[in-house]
Amino acid sequence: MTLSLDETQKKSEKTIDKKQFVMTNSDYMVAFSGMAKSYCVGIVDIVSSTKISSEMNELQWCKYYEIFLNSMAKIIPRFGGVVIKNQGDSLLYYFPESSRSTKYGLMSCIECSLSLIENHDAVCSIMKKEGLPCLNYRVSADYGKMVIMNSNNTTSVDLIGPPVNMCAKINHLANTNGFVIGGDFYQNIKDLKDYKFSNKDGFSIGLKYSYPVYSVTRA
Repeated sequence: MTLSLDETQKKSEKTIDKKQFVMTNSDYMVAFSGMAKSYCVGIVDIVSSTKISSEMNELQWCKYYEIFLNSMAKIIPRFGGVVIKNQGDSLLYYFPESSRSTKYGLMSCIECSLSLIENHDAVCSIMKKEGLPCLNYRVSADYGKMVIMNSNNTTSVDLIGPPVNMCAKINHLANTNGFVIGGDFYQNIKDLKDYKFSNKDGFSIGLKYSYPVYSVTRA
């Protein structure tokens, strides 16, 4: 049976309405805990990954990212850290214990971040065995009040707050295969004798003041 133009249009509209209904019921939604706590948050990010991956085929750059992300993700939990998510060629992580502002929680964040850097040669060794080029990366961390966020399509958590944004922005100030922290984190750990802190050029936050940034190495 051949449908008229009007009947075809109505059938099409019903199909669209049905699809819209399905999409509405699967909309991405978030909920915030409503309680701000101070945490140490860190980011490890590959240097020049776009340029390097552009010279690989699909299987190669998939393996390249897989080795890097999995290598970093294995180290973080050893220090009490939790991987929140990967953002392309970087990993975002935080330390639940750091909310207590104890030396243990804050030092765990530093030790983990330094360990990521210190495992650079091991990661490159794995890359070499796979016939892939060595990679370099930077690590940054900061400390401050954030709110935990949950979404309706995953059981994992996310963190929202200025320290996350600042951590991402100061990452490029780290030396290649180096580690930097923001000024707020520094104020909480500056008396620790196991580490050496070197002031770097601050990051402009859009006001007349810059946000201090420090490189961190072992003393």
